[in-house]
Amino acid sequence: MTAEVPHTGGLLDPDGAMDRLAEWKGRLDQLATATDAMSERVQELRVTVADGNGLVEVTVDSVGALVDLRLGQRIQRVAPDVVARTIMSTIDLAKRQLADRAQEIIGETLGTDSPAARAIAERVGQQLREANPAVDGPDEQHDRW
Repeated sequence: MTAEVPHTGGLLDPDGAMDRLAEWKGRLDQLATATDAMSERVQELRVTVADGNGLVEVTVDSVGALVDLRLGQRIQRVAPDVVARTIMSTIDLAKRQLADRAQEIIGETLGTDSPAARAIAERVGQQLREANPAVDGPDEQHDRW
């Protein structure tokens, strides 16, 4: 008569080890799929921002590069240095909004519980926000518009 060894599911249990490996692979596959989706969504991002005075509208792409600049009719009545500062500050605002949106996408696709997702979101935010330090806004010449 042969005694049967009960299924313990312990470390030395080959079936249990295979099940754990399969679960681990499944989680990795799921993470890879989510990471691909996140990457695609972030790469497609574009943010358009207009300044509050109708001088400029800028569009930045997923890496914060300026891809479109539209100037309003009002720039003809404003000093060139004010227009320049307005352009720069509007680009800065667009990049900050881009960083916020990219971080939202990372949270939606990878979750907020994962240390890896938090690290990616923080890195993306830093890159976009530090790429163009805040520029002083237009000075008191706005009062003459």
